[in-house]
Amino acid sequence: MNVLLVGDVVARPGRRVLRERLADLQASENIDFTVVNVENAAGGFGITASVLGEFRALSIDVMTTGNHVWDKREALGFIDDNPDLLRPHNYPDDTPGSGWIVREAPGGIRIGVLNLMGQAFMHPVLDSPFTMVDQVLAERSAEVDVILLDFHAETTSEKIAMGWHLDGRVAAVVGTHTHVPTADERVLPGGTAYVTDLGMTGCYDSVIGSDTGAVLQRMVQKMQVRLEPATGPGSLCGVVVDVDESAGRARSIRRVRAELEQ
Repeated sequence: MNVLLVGDVVARPGRRVLRERLADLQASENIDFTVVNVENAAGGFGITASVLGEFRALSIDVMTTGNHVWDKREALGFIDDNPDLLRPHNYPDDTPGSGWIVREAPGGIRIGVLNLMGQAFMHPVLDSPFTMVDQVLAERSAEVDVILLDFHAETTSEKIAMGWHLDGRVAAVVGTHTHVPTADERVLPGGTAYVTDLGMTGCYDSVIGSDTGAVLQRMVQKMQVRLEPATGPGSLCGVVVDVDESAGRARSIRRVRAELEQ
C-alpha cells in the first residue's frame, strides 16, 4: 500500500495548493492513506473550525499537529469531537484530544497514527516522546497492522534518534516542524521509513512560511514586528511510503513536491 504524508500546511497558500493539487497527487501515486500536518493552517498559527471544514472536503485520513495546536483557542472546544485531528500524545492525560488513532485503509488494513512532540528547544516541554512511544507500542500495537509516527521536533538529532529507536517497530517515522524538506529519506535496516523533515506545504518565497520583510526586521533590525504569513504560489511537500502491510514495514520512501503557478 502507498501512504502519503504531507508536511505542515501553512496559511492560505498551503491550503490552496493542498486543495488544488492533493487529489491529482493521490491519483498519480496510487495513494491508499493520507496524513497531513495542519497545525499552521489558520493564518500560519493553529487551526480553526472553518479551516477544519476546508480539510473535510479533501481526502485526508488523519490530521496531525504540534506546538501550535492551541494557538487558536477554539481548537480546545472542537478537538474532542474530531478524533482524526490529533494533538501531540505526550501532552498530559487530561488535555483535550488525543495523539493516537486507528483508521481502516482499503482492504481492511488497520493503520495506527501517532503524533508526538520533541523536547529539545520546544515550548511547552512535554513528557518524554521516547517513553510515550514505547508505552503506546506496548499497549496498542496488537490493534493495528501498520504504525506511522509524525514526530514534531526542532532538532535533527532528536528526530534521527527517534528513527533509530523505532527502527523495525513501526512503518514510518517522519519529522515535521522545521518547514524545510530534508534529503535524508531512507528505509532503516529494520524496515522503518525515515525522513528528518517533510518540509512545509505553503509559500517557499518566505522564511519558513512567514513574510520575509517582517522576519528580516526582527532578525536584522531587532524590531518586534508581527509576523504575517507569506503570500504567493505554494508547494505541497511530503513523502510517499510504500508499506508492506503484511509485515508492517516499509519497502521504500520517496520525496514528492507539487507546485502551483502564480
